[in-house]
Amino acid sequence: MVSTNEDNLPEVNSAPLIVDAEFTEVEGVETAPLLDAVEEISTAKVRRPLDLPAAQPTPEGRARIVTVINQKGGVGKTTTVINIAAQLALRGHKVLVVDSDSQGNCATGLGVDKSKVKATTRDLILNPESAVQARHATAVEGVHMIVGDKTLIGLEQEMLRQLGRERRMSEALEPLMSHYDIIIIDTPPTLGLVTINALVASDGILIPVQTEYFALEGLAMLAGTIREVRGLLNPRLGVDGVLLTMHAPTLLNQQVASEVREAFPELIVEPAIRRNIKLAEAPSHGIPIHLHEPRSPGGQDYQAMTTVLERRWGL
Repeated sequence: MVSTNEDNLPEVNSAPLIVDAEFTEVEGVETAPLLDAVEEISTAKVRRPLDLPAAQPTPEGRARIVTVINQKGGVGKTTTVINIAAQLALRGHKVLVVDSDSQGNCATGLGVDKSKVKATTRDLILNPESAVQARHATAVEGVHMIVGDKTLIGLEQEMLRQLGRERRMSEALEPLMSHYDIIIIDTPPTLGLVTINALVASDGILIPVQTEYFALEGLAMLAGTIREVRGLLNPRLGVDGVLLTMHAPTLLNQQVASEVREAFPELIVEPAIRRNIKLAEAPSHGIPIHLHEPRSPGGQDYQAMTTVLERRWGL
């Protein structure tokens, strides 16, 4: 029988003490009043929360590769890819959209029937030589796309056994460079191996930021990712622009937009994309906003934003 006599328990006072650090007590030092400390903190200068490097110009004679990315979901990445690609094609540029998101929403928004697609982004990455055959026409003349689908979910496990796995997309897109003016890559809201492939292949990135709370926190996460990719895999990677999306005339939205504009005055692409029901309706018809309702607020905003980007990219 196990004894439950409390007299067998060790006394607390006799337990040994663990000393982590030594402290020296100094007499005669007066501490500053709390009010003075608060005043000193409040007068500190505001610093930029993070630094995003600007992208370099496109090398002569090849398409510019741009990745649309934000590790926060629901900020309008796919909507931005679809409508900027369509606007550029409308102005006579040759555009290729590469969907690296397993949801495959780019295909829906550009009128591509995924059930009839044989070669996808998964095939592009695993077999770079299939790049030419992986392209599909869309509902927008001048826009071709490589479709993403649910087969991308298990792709990272297959790539773990491959050498140079971070550069597979870059290798696959190389033979397509001379056929397009710009290649736009849509990414999932996660930082996986497929997203790293997109960043390694890219000249620049676009960052859609929803004007809601935590917007700058998402940018801080992304800034760390950009630094790592630049340092280890792609030193030319930079930021082409920060886009304000799903914007509404509320006090919170306006405050967040002001903070982002103050933090990145040279990278912000104006105007902000206003929240608009027509933008949400367009994908259900399989067409971009300029074919669905070009005079809507969202349609006008994407037209104006594309004009700024067109000039910035030198197209």
